[in-house]
Amino acid sequence: MAKTIRYLIGITVGIAAVVILLITAFEAAMYSDFGYYEKEYKKYDVLTDLDMEMNDVMYVTEEMMAYLRGERDELSVITTIEGEEQDFFNEQDRFHMGEVQGLFLGGLKLRLGAFIILGISLTVLFFMKEERLKALCRGYQIVLGVLAVMITMLGIWVVRDFNAVFTKFHEIFFDNDLWLFDPAEDYMIRMLPEGLFYDFVIRIGLLFVAGILVLLVLSIAVPRLFIRSNQRDYLINITYE
Repeated sequence: MAKTIRYLIGITVGIAAVVILLITAFEAAMYSDFGYYEKEYKKYDVLTDLDMEMNDVMYVTEEMMAYLRGERDELSVITTIEGEEQDFFNEQDRFHMGEVQGLFLGGLKLRLGAFIILGISLTVLFFMKEERLKALCRGYQIVLGVLAVMITMLGIWVVRDFNAVFTKFHEIFFDNDLWLFDPAEDYMIRMLPEGLFYDFVIRIGLLFVAGILVLLVLSIAVPRLFIRSNQRDYLINITYE
């Protein structure tokens, strides 16, 4: 029974770690380097579609991302578009991005909850006397095994038909069709073409996979180092005895 509990705690730690890594990868990809946005805008010739200067587009981007983090009360950015001073965002933009903000802030709360669960689980595991490290590492490896199947399936789907994945995501998380924009009427969708979203998904995926692989290596290497350390201590004790 105690062994089962240890492994369940290990799996819980693994799930919490994966949630933390996923949300952190998303945040890092979206916020760590605004120069990446500039490269994407050049790649998709966004400036031509908007008839705007890069400095103005980057200003809009930074203010939009600040809004998604809850650092702005309203999504309204006055800038120069097509030679005129006007608000970059319209009412449909504000409504949809308000929903997106809710998802993002909810994700940050979810990560906080995962940290709390991680801390509680590690504390409980610490007070269990036997095979704590083994249960912790094996639990993560079990979670990673299931995750690997899911990542592979999703990765194949993304590469083969990103538009279908993009559509399904919005159908799951939004109960309306206000995420559908007309490029002829909406500046925001011209700034954020589908190709840009695809590139960010790949960027997030690479960061996420890198994070889980680092933990995988640690889950394999640390127990072996611990065993070797114990064996060395045992041999030293025998020698002195």
